[in-house]
Amino acid sequence: MPFLNRTTTRRRLLGGALAGGMALAAALTLNGSQQALAQANPPTTIRLDYAYYNPLSLVLRDRGTLEKELAKKNIKVEWVLSQGSNKALEFLGSRSIDFGSTAGAAAFIGKANGNPIKSIYVFSKPEWASLVIPNGSKIKTVKDLKGKKVAANRGTDPYIFLLRTLDRNGLSPRDVEIVQLSHADGRIAMEKGDVNAWAGLDPLTAKSEIEAKSKLLYRNPDFNTFGVLNVREDFARKNPALVLTVLRSYEQARQWALKNPQELRKVLIEEAKLSAPVAQRQLERTDLRSSSIGAPQKTAILAAARVLKKSGVIAASTNPEAVVNSLIDSSYTSKLKGAK
Repeated sequence: MPFLNRTTTRRRLLGGALAGGMALAAALTLNGSQQALAQANPPTTIRLDYAYYNPLSLVLRDRGTLEKELAKKNIKVEWVLSQGSNKALEFLGSRSIDFGSTAGAAAFIGKANGNPIKSIYVFSKPEWASLVIPNGSKIKTVKDLKGKKVAANRGTDPYIFLLRTLDRNGLSPRDVEIVQLSHADGRIAMEKGDVNAWAGLDPLTAKSEIEAKSKLLYRNPDFNTFGVLNVREDFARKNPALVLTVLRSYEQARQWALKNPQELRKVLIEEAKLSAPVAQRQLERTDLRSSSIGAPQKTAILAAARVLKKSGVIAASTNPEAVVNSLIDSSYTSKLKGAK
């Protein structure tokens, strides 16, 4: 190695620092330029999902509040139906939508598996998942499910609910035969007796209870993670003002729903094609009083993450706290007037 005097060393250090500083400045300038470009050239269409398990999305779509607001900016709104958290995550991952409705724990699974999303808003605190058995079933307890078939839609809150319920009752997923079916197909299979139980989701659960006299084998509100609205990270980074616009419209829908419960039920009946008793049953299990996202959601998701890790749904190397901290972004709801 050649000898370096102090002057030479100092010059190299200063040169390296200068180069590093210029690189950082360039990166910051590029990032700022990208944001400025996005603001100067906003998207022509914003794509959101609507879901029967997310009543606020139905209200927003029905009332056209967001369309009216974005029309001022010459931006159109496109709605895509999500029939479960797994579908919403699939749409977000494929960039088919910009905003998607999922359960908090489902969003966690998506994030842990590399889906670049942020959870930014709570659309409800629901008791939407439970274990359902057909009318006349001889099954009395969760432990009676050992060796039986249970329908569940992998990657959704009812699926996670099933795993947590089994764990709470001293069983593992290997003690039952989990049959992968969509929520709707799971309901049909349970009612026909093709499976012994179903990890159900409202409003299908409410419909099965009322129309087929199905029974709820196990309920636990604490096992239901919150309903959260997610946004693609790339979209949020480029369009922070538009994210707030969407959430303000969501917040208007929530306030309207709280003040107009009968009208909310009518929207649910019409949009989800439900009978009045079924819609009422679903809404009885849906709490719309808070939309802020933060510590309560992190706690609920981390509780679910323990069982997800134990069951092998997420890799053993996953750091749940790091994933949750990267997933939950409370900066938007903190700016919403009226959000609690």
